[in-house]
Amino acid sequence: MNNYEEKANENLIEFKRKDENNMNKNAIISAIYTIAMVIGIMVCCICDIAISGTPTWSLIVLSSALVTWIASFPIMLLGKKGVLVAMIAISILIVPFMYILSILIKVNEIFHIGSIMSIISLVFLWIIYIIYRRLRERKLLATGIAFLFAIPFIFLINKTLSKMIGEPVIDIWDILSVFILLIIAVAFIIGDYAREKGYIR
Repeated sequence: MNNYEEKANENLIEFKRKDENNMNKNAIISAIYTIAMVIGIMVCCICDIAISGTPTWSLIVLSSALVTWIASFPIMLLGKKGVLVAMIAISILIVPFMYILSILIKVNEIFHIGSIMSIISLVFLWIIYIIYRRLRERKLLATGIAFLFAIPFIFLINKTLSKMIGEPVIDIWDILSVFILLIIAVAFIIGDYAREKGYIR
């Protein structure tokens, strides 16, 4: 009994040590990522000011890089645990970002079209996130369902764009995309079924 408890304690200590090592590695990678992004932004700003005499296009780079950093940093630092934080962050920031971008580029359609497309995309991403959370032990099935959900969203996006900019609701490439998504979805679902039945490991 004592040997069993000692072994369990050793495994727990080893698990904690690995977790701490992973956190340290993630922290280093996140710091390098942040420093590289800051340097890139500074270079763009310096070049922009040197050429234009005032910040112009570098403001677009700055805002885009900032939103990208806020959305990706939690994942880089926390791994899978940071996905929810990143999802919440991008959900809050994407519409204001589109507004700022439309002001910087001076094209109002960017905000109107971009915001609607962003909201539709966010709904899709949240659905996918929930699917993977609910089916965390069955990744193949979750992936197959995710591909199936992508099909109606293609038509939703096309329908929305059709009303806004007069694009056709569906064309040959959309049909091809739906066909490919359907095949991939069925393949993943069959793979999950085979794994559950023990046909594959």
